[in-house]
Amino acid sequence: MDSIKLIDNNNLIQTIGLPTQDMPTQALYIVGLPIGNLADISLRALWILNHVDMIAAEDTRETKKILEKFNISSPLCCVHQHNEQQGAHTLIEHLQLGKRIALVTDAGTPAVSDPGAKVVRLVQEQGFRVIPIPGASAVITAMSVAGMAPEGFIFHGFLSGGKQERRKTIKELEKTKRTFILYEAPHRIQKLITDLTESLEGSRRVVIARELTKKFESIEVQNTETLSTWIKSHKAQGEYVVIVNAQESKTQESIDDTTLEWISKLADIVPTSQLASLASEISSHPKKALYEQILSIKNHRSTTTLKD
Repeated sequence: MDSIKLIDNNNLIQTIGLPTQDMPTQALYIVGLPIGNLADISLRALWILNHVDMIAAEDTRETKKILEKFNISSPLCCVHQHNEQQGAHTLIEHLQLGKRIALVTDAGTPAVSDPGAKVVRLVQEQGFRVIPIPGASAVITAMSVAGMAPEGFIFHGFLSGGKQERRKTIKELEKTKRTFILYEAPHRIQKLITDLTESLEGSRRVVIARELTKKFESIEVQNTETLSTWIKSHKAQGEYVVIVNAQESKTQESIDDTTLEWISKLADIVPTSQLASLASEISSHPKKALYEQILSIKNHRSTTTLKD
């Protein structure tokens, strides 16, 4: 196969030692594809897609377009949310014959708000290896530029159900006191904005990322008080990642101005935990309150940088 010869003889592929890496048979490879910019595909993903016996795709037409860009001609089969159970059994039959199979989705990483989880589980239950080939993820891509959630976050994905069920889910996410992440399609973004503004208490920072890694990528910082105005002037287009910050602790009122002034000056210099301990010893304020205040200062600066 010409495409295999081409990648096998690539100097960079040889330099990083891909040809010598283990690639077991009777294994399902979960391959992350770009979420927009084709340059984000990994060398390992290209190698795997070139050398597997079959590629199981959510939409073979979309995957074929990507494969053709890289001169990859591995056989394709279709496994999507409507045939996932049967598709899994078909893949298992091929694995039993000693095949290597790659599983991909239209964009990003399979089984993350996309088909694939059922396939992975059924393949594992039959005793076959499932091997991750890391790639792009809209969740992590958006989080990396949000300036939020140093304490962790909750990824929910798409909200489902009617109005009441969606808002109930938002309330449950709010109760966790963690930053949470939602996906939304362009034709439903207006409903999501309304749900958020009418369900959440207090003012929350919200990062809205659209068309990530693509030509018209946009990353906007809003808050729950400005969302309604923003959506009126916004043309709904492309897939959205919406990140809602956790409700910030109101610790500033309990910390004197002098302490706030000097911890603010040191926040970008001294590690958060170390600065909180030092400030607690000097000021007698609780370490936890100081720790939260320092995080709030850092988050505010990150958000300001994004706006600039």
